[in-house]
Amino acid sequence: MSASASPSHSDVQLLPAPEPESQLSSLVYDISQQIQGAMENMLKMINEVDQNSAGIVEEIEKCKDSALEKKRILEEEKERFQKAAYTVLHLLNNRD
Repeated sequence: MSASASPSHSDVQLLPAPEPESQLSSLVYDISQQIQGAMENMLKMINEVDQNSAGIVEEIEKCKDSALEKKRILEEEKERFQKAAYTVLHLLNNRD
């Protein structure tokens, strides 16, 4: 091994202490990593909310369609009963 390949004991002692800018950079990096993680979690939650809301909207549409179908059936039954009632009234009026 050559002397230049590994630092000598005196070189290690001469390394500067961490500077405030370096500590600040490290802090900013850590915070940015935490924020990125939080944003990824929020994106996952947003996607879950979107999926759930899509399911809810689909369910509402099914209920709406079902209600409209029931309304149509009730309207048809109402018409049949009205026709039957008019027929009975007509028969009763013609008996005289």
